[in-house]
Amino acid sequence: MYSIKKTNLFIIGGLLSIGAVLMAADHLDAPAVMGTTADITDFYAFEGANQDNTVFVANVQSSLAPAGDSATFDENVLVEVNIDNDGDLVEDLIIQAIPRNGIMYFFGPYAPSQTGLNSVINEEAQYLGQVEISTGPAAITSSSNGISYFAGLREDPFFFDFTQFNAVIGGMAPNGFNNPGNDDFDGTNVLSIVIEVPNSFLGGTFSHPAGTGVEVFNTWVEAKRKQ
Repeated sequence: MYSIKKTNLFIIGGLLSIGAVLMAADHLDAPAVMGTTADITDFYAFEGANQDNTVFVANVQSSLAPAGDSATFDENVLVEVNIDNDGDLVEDLIIQAIPRNGIMYFFGPYAPSQTGLNSVINEEAQYLGQVEISTGPAAITSSSNGISYFAGLREDPFFFDFTQFNAVIGGMAPNGFNNPGNDDFDGTNVLSIVIEVPNSFLGGTFSHPAGTGVEVFNTWVEAKRKQ
């Protein structure tokens, strides 16, 4: 069984949105999680190059050195993408990723046997996949049942002038942020898990709560450590 270690902010991903990138980011985590192998840095969901697909990207372990080829996924940490199809903020479908001996194994999307803080892996889920974990600049990908997979080291896409932010918060920058700012995460790496899934596998949608007329689903990511 895997128990929750970290949950990123939930986001609303529109199946019918056009080219929108939706994300939740929080490079600064609570002390119990910050800097651990269960630390989620960002979560992205967006329309694929094929507009009938959705891409999910979960990044973990921030600020890895540019030459950090030795960084590895933790085999005791399960990364779980949750999908809520009816707006009650309870997962209806999950996609799970767990590393073993240089391979990332994927399960789902499928309906979980239990929801909330704890998870188990259904190794007989309908959709199963795996990919060799990329350790260098070349991206190793795989596809199974129409789902595409990637796992490995990639440059951190998060842009943030962290030094100036601290100066602003500390009252040392009366003029606020600089324009342009400095990307303090430039040249650092994260470990990325990428899954591209046909929308037909992701269940139903509900009307956007803001009354925009767009059909949406909620999605969020969790890192859960083996108990």
